[in-house]
Amino acid sequence: MILEHHPLEPFLPENARLLFLGSFPPPRQRWCMDFYYPNFQNDHWRIEGAAWFGDRNYFVDGVGKCFLKDKIVEFLQEKGIALYDTARTVNRLKDNASDAFLEIVEPTDIRALLQQIPLCRAIATTGEKATEAICSYFGISVIPKVNTAVALPLGNGEGATLYRLPSSSRAYPLAFEKKVEAYKALFQELFNS
Repeated sequence: MILEHHPLEPFLPENARLLFLGSFPPPRQRWCMDFYYPNFQNDHWRIEGAAWFGDRNYFVDGVGKCFLKDKIVEFLQEKGIALYDTARTVNRLKDNASDAFLEIVEPTDIRALLQQIPLCRAIATTGEKATEAICSYFGISVIPKVNTAVALPLGNGEGATLYRLPSSSRAYPLAFEKKVEAYKALFQELFNS
């Protein structure tokens, strides 16, 4: 067993109202930038570009075949969107980016993350492994289906909502436009109210 520790610090803008929780970054050789969703074959930043700006290439540097990290960070800070993953330490059973071959050894302390972003009342997962991990963490026995939400008990009389979005992986069998619709609906609910 070769353990991998999370290579990134949580990205937690003070004004964060939404926390995206993925599972764990892909192997380093698949990164095109030193930030979240770094695999150029993953459509997360294309979905965000299409949902917010009507342009799937808004965050894409087409010449360098990478994402525009500085533009992404500025956007996330302005909107109040935080990022991290549900695992701090994993055992990668195969040398690929598939969640199916990730064994979570040390889960993330999600409550501790939320304490650092007190305005946040919404968490979005972007895949099955992340959704299962957060449900296990909060003791939720029924895993929400894609495009549904469930209440999360945070304690002290406070709560948050867990939204399960479709995976931004191209391996997930849903048209890009349908993924954009799902993300856009969440953004409109959280940021236009």
